[in-house]
Amino acid sequence: MAEPGTEPERGREPVTAEAVLRELRLFELRCQGEEVPDKLVELCLSHGLGPVALANELLAFVTSKDLEPQLTPEGLDAFEHEVLAKRGRRGRDERRGLPHDIHSLQELLSEEQEDELLDAYATPSKGSQKRSNSTPETPRPKRAPSSRSPYGLFSPGSFSPSVTPSQKYSSRGGRGEVVASFGSEPGPAWRGRGGCSVRVFGNGLGKPYKFMFQKALDVREVLASRVEELGEVLRRHHGLDGFSSTALPAQEPVTVLGHIGCDGNGRLNPQSVLLLGDREHSGGAPVPLDLSELQEYSLFPGQVLAVEGTNSTGRRLVVSRLYEGVPLPFHSPTEPMAEQRMVLVACGPFTPSDGVAFEPLSDLLELVGRERPDVLLLFGPFLDAKHEQVEQSCQLPGSFSDVFRLCLRTIVEGTRSAGCQLVLVPSLRDVCHDFVYPQPPFPCQDLPKEDRARVLLVSEPCTLDIDGVVFGLSSTDLLLHLGAEEISSSSGISDRFTRILRHVLTQRSFYPLYPPSEELNVDLEALAAFAALPVTPDVLVTPSELRFFIKDVLGCVCINPGRLTKGRTGGTYGRLLLRRDRAGDRAGDNGDRAGDSAGDTPGDTPRDTPRSSPCVAAQVVRI
Repeated sequence: MAEPGTEPERGREPVTAEAVLRELRLFELRCQGEEVPDKLVELCLSHGLGPVALANELLAFVTSKDLEPQLTPEGLDAFEHEVLAKRGRRGRDERRGLPHDIHSLQELLSEEQEDELLDAYATPSKGSQKRSNSTPETPRPKRAPSSRSPYGLFSPGSFSPSVTPSQKYSSRGGRGEVVASFGSEPGPAWRGRGGCSVRVFGNGLGKPYKFMFQKALDVREVLASRVEELGEVLRRHHGLDGFSSTALPAQEPVTVLGHIGCDGNGRLNPQSVLLLGDREHSGGAPVPLDLSELQEYSLFPGQVLAVEGTNSTGRRLVVSRLYEGVPLPFHSPTEPMAEQRMVLVACGPFTPSDGVAFEPLSDLLELVGRERPDVLLLFGPFLDAKHEQVEQSCQLPGSFSDVFRLCLRTIVEGTRSAGCQLVLVPSLRDVCHDFVYPQPPFPCQDLPKEDRARVLLVSEPCTLDIDGVVFGLSSTDLLLHLGAEEISSSSGISDRFTRILRHVLTQRSFYPLYPPSEELNVDLEALAAFAALPVTPDVLVTPSELRFFIKDVLGCVCINPGRLTKGRTGGTYGRLLLRRDRAGDRAGDNGDRAGDSAGDTPGDTPRDTPRSSPCVAAQVVRI
């Protein structure tokens, strides 16, 4: 059983400078100084962290402090003092609930006396915060107070509630630089043609609902139904005879069905993997999995799969093979696309972290006026709950709802002349919206009548049909959440992003992770109803804090356009070209589906025709 608080990667991958630097590159963190790599290895070894865990902690630290993505020896000292020291203290706090001998009791008494001495020199409410944020090693950054009232610039004509626009954003470099591309198209092709049709595809969430009323029996029913549904797909697709119980001893190889879990409170690791059996054959009984005989695997909590192996004692299943999920078929439109379509994608925050001036949003609207895309997809947060001046609401010129309504009105009016279809996707970081996943659309009571035909307010997540091309949209950072929990070994797919996206498509859900991240408030009944993929989308848009990319995964073009702002400076946005010469040209399947039949009906057969994606080109561009 895994001990809570221990690092799951310690026995899986040796801690080397190369491994640490490889993980840091995924988060766009750079090292400044020759001694930094050795310092990183020292932090891993002294605090029991693996390369992935250290990279996650460093990303959180740099993001929360609005620091440059360059790691210096001084910055690592501050990181160790503020983050890793607290991590060690939490471990000591967990040990206080365990049995002790005379020596460990004396150690705990000494720690409590030290804490009381420190608290005596600070106010009870903010003492710990002062010690962590303002120390001789990491002095609190000084901010010059505004010399003018923000109300002067806060007007519908000039959406700039901040008095002093971000100097760092204004002086950014690389404007208009293409940093990632898929396919190739000439410059003049990146323009819209007009007359595009956009509608919600499948069973979309259309209005708010009551949440925080989940019952344990209902949650169990949702999880059991999902395992049964995907298990039947696995059985048909892989030609399995049936499933056995996880609790019965078996000297010969058997196949069992269930979902992955962890045997402790810490993160999943190869020694703590459980398979929680299905309801029909196993009654939900868990069994530990021995993965030592597998050459490669990629697992995460909540993953539904079938496992083949031997369970000689009934207490541990030695795995010899994994039967993973199967993607859904693609949508086959009945009518051809009239003209080529251009879709522009951008994700918030739309303000730099050092002010609430919506300069990046203004630059984006100017870009829309020039390129005139057919569809503009905007993902929240529009008013970020994690923004420093939102947390200190007294610095905002007006209430949260006033700022938010003005932001949406500026977007609607700023795109009216371009005539593009506007799609607004909310985020759980939007301070003025329901904090629940799945998330209902924004209310539209303030939307002008002249814009209601072209403005579409959708839920988070949702599936769209753009002239017969299916888009899967989600503003939740599922790449970061799944990437922090997934474990793999010698996988044939070395790219972590590709593995995670395959899991999303084969598990047929926008958010297959269970238990979900602590950042989310998930309603599991609504998740099963409104966050399931109706088909495999042609394009999957998944904005993330992680590095931008465009990838073809199982025939689906997946794009992370990044965020429009990265801290105090500018970020990136995405644009896509859609073209389909005739109806039904997507009936074929992509080669990497390996002759997949969707497994939804007995008549499904493998498709041998190569699939032609309707997304012929895509780019990620700096704002």
